[in-house]
Amino acid sequence: MTATVAADDRTMSATEYETWAAEIRRLADERGAVVLAHNYQVPEIQDVAHFTGDSLYLSRVAAETDAREIVFCGVHFMAETAKILSPDKTVLLPDHAAGCSLADSITAEQLREWKADHPGAVVVSYVNTTAAVKAETDICCTSSNAADVVRSIPADQEILFCPDQFLGAHVKRVTGRENISIWAGECHVHAGISPADVRSQIAAHPDAEILVHPECGCTTSVLDLVSHGDLPADRTRVLSTGGMADAAAATTAGQVLVATEIGILHQLRALNSKTEFIPMNARAACRYMKMITPAKLLHTLRTGEGAIDVDPDTAARARRAVEAMIAIGEPGRGGE
Repeated sequence: MTATVAADDRTMSATEYETWAAEIRRLADERGAVVLAHNYQVPEIQDVAHFTGDSLYLSRVAAETDAREIVFCGVHFMAETAKILSPDKTVLLPDHAAGCSLADSITAEQLREWKADHPGAVVVSYVNTTAAVKAETDICCTSSNAADVVRSIPADQEILFCPDQFLGAHVKRVTGRENISIWAGECHVHAGISPADVRSQIAAHPDAEILVHPECGCTTSVLDLVSHGDLPADRTRVLSTGGMADAAAATTAGQVLVATEIGILHQLRALNSKTEFIPMNARAACRYMKMITPAKLLHTLRTGEGAIDVDPDTAARARRAVEAMIAIGEPGRGGE
């Protein structure tokens, strides 16, 4: 069996966790707060959260919750999105320094300049963007619904897709859409999962199923291996983290190789203890996601510090783009 990786490492004993978790739940109840956690958060936070999931799922929870406060255990753009969708609620982020290399790869000014060079184009922005970028966007997408969002746009309409070049290339491939221009941004963690990682792990685990996040730098090489018959198509899937969770719960495979940030492994292993989930790259950890620690979450619930503010005009414009995405509905064929 593969050794347990840092994705499952805990900073507390079982007794310490139960004491901490009880206090988190008590404070959340007292504040009327809902705790949301992204799939890449540390295990304790995933386990204590009211809702854990991918960005599309958490966007919907943020839009629908009747809680007075939203405590977002994720990165800054996610908490901004929650605030955009719930402007009258208090949204707390336990560490405002928890950023995102992908969101930082395009600014609102850069997007405005790009739009000026392509008048009439529809802008599709990944939700991994700042509120200011969303405000310049026609419709947002996530990794699980990006293909459906693109399919919703008239075929003769030019599309500007930003900021993730790997997700954009994947969407272009699965939709067959040629009139898409793609921004050259990337997530440093996913970009670091390389074709060499894929080759070595597949050689070491030749019978494993393969789950790949479309932000990964190895996505194209994995699908090239499938197209050339070097990998069986029936056990190779490109999925969002939410899609990976569904696949993990359903699989009967002995081993599954997982190409995404290693925080997801905690959830996959909890969903299916009979399958061995192996990271495609065991070093693929996002330091920004890991900045939200149990101690910081406790401090936030005790003090109410960490409020996220978005300029009302920016929020109103960004909200239209996010709500347009949500109106697409549940992903159909999604990014597969």
